[in-house]
This record gives sequence, C-alpha cells and structure tokens, in this order.
Amino acid sequence: MKNKHIIEILENSPLPALSDSDLATITSHAKECESCERAYQAARLSAIILSERVSVPVEPSPFFQTRVLAAWREKQSIENVPAWSRLWKSTRALVSSMALTTAALGVLSFFAPGVPSAGEDTASAYSAEAVLMDQQSDDQMSYEQVLSTIYNDENDDDVR
Repeated sequence: MKNKHIIEILENSPLPALSDSDLATITSHAKECESCERAYQAARLSAIILSERVSVPVEPSPFFQTRVLAAWREKQSIENVPAWSRLWKSTRALVSSMALTTAALGVLSFFAPGVPSAGEDTASAYSAEAVLMDQQSDDQMSYEQVLSTIYNDENDDDVR
C-alpha cells in the first residue's frame, strides 16, 4: 500500500459516499504519506463546506418572480405577433425607399424636359452609325455607304 496513493480513491467518489473499509484504508495511508494526508484533509474540509452550504436556504430577491414573469410575458407577446407584422417592421425602410425611388423615376420619365417621348423617332438621331460616322443628318446610311466606309478604312490602314 505504500506505493499506492489514496488520491485516486478521493477523486472517484465524494468522501461521505465512501465505505468504512475505504475510510480505514485512507486514514491508515494518510498517516504514512504527507501528500495523501493533505488531500484527505482537503476532501474532509470540502465535504464540511458543501454540507453547510446545502443546509442554508437561498431566498430569491423580492422582485425575482416579477422579473421572470415579465420576461416570460414579453417573450410570449413577441411570438404572438403575426409574421407579416414582424417582416414589415424589419423591412419598412427598404420598401419605403424603393417605392419613393420608383415614384420619382416614374414622374421624371413623363415630365422631364428635353427628353423625347416614346412617339418620336429617336433611332436615327442616336443610332450607332450616326455616332460612329459623326453624321448629323436624319438620313439613314445605306449598306453600300457602310461597307465602303469600313473597307476604305481597312485599305487605308494596309497602305500605311
């Protein structure tokens, strides 16, 4: 028993739950081993402190029940709110700003000055050919003019 320490026995179960034979083994070994004696004394003190603490009744604060019930009611009231209401509360700023932006764009599209309406012919004024060829006329270019312009530019690049 000199090489076997009682610390393992003390760690596996609480001191009041040990059998009489285990207690006899612990006390006989604790007389011979100083580190086991300290562990045994610590286990005895811990058992005394725990038993005293358990015997003292703990009273909750005066308003503990009120606070718990208020928190419980608040949680229930949040859960009882319809999903659409909770969704609207979280997204109303985004939806409102999107609606205002759409309304502003709608007003600007109908009443903005200088912007041609849908009935006017804007294709010739802003066509890709007119912009690329820097033409200001309302005439449409024919295919021959486009092809001759393209191929003449390629021939000019080859010559250089």
